[in-house]
Amino acid sequence: MGLTGFGVFFLFFGMILFFDKALLAIGNILFVAGLSFVIGLERTFRFFFQKHKMKATSFFLGGVLIVLIGWPIVGVVLEVYGFFLLFRGFFPAAVGFIRRIPFLGSLLNLPFISGFVDKVGESNTMV
Repeated sequence: MGLTGFGVFFLFFGMILFFDKALLAIGNILFVAGLSFVIGLERTFRFFFQKHKMKATSFFLGGVLIVLIGWPIVGVVLEVYGFFLLFRGFFPAAVGFIRRIPFLGSLLNLPFISGFVDKVGESNTMV
């Protein structure tokens, strides 16, 4: 969990500091390594390389590779797109969980936010 947390921290900090290549590269490596340690190497491999998730995996891992090569803005855009394609099946559960948290749930029910959250929280199937 620590590696994943540090990875997210370095990714966030790298974006705050105007897409610093080194911080984004460290964050990517730590995030993927942490994910592998949390759910196991075999389950990570099976999650990323399912037949219906190959497009999302190629965008995500391609973005990581492009960040490591040295084009951080293009790489982060590809990573974010791939991340949303990979994990969009988890969004309905995450939105449902956040809505039960007292302060955050009331924020999600604000008029201009609730429409967007409802759209994100809908159950989508990967194509």
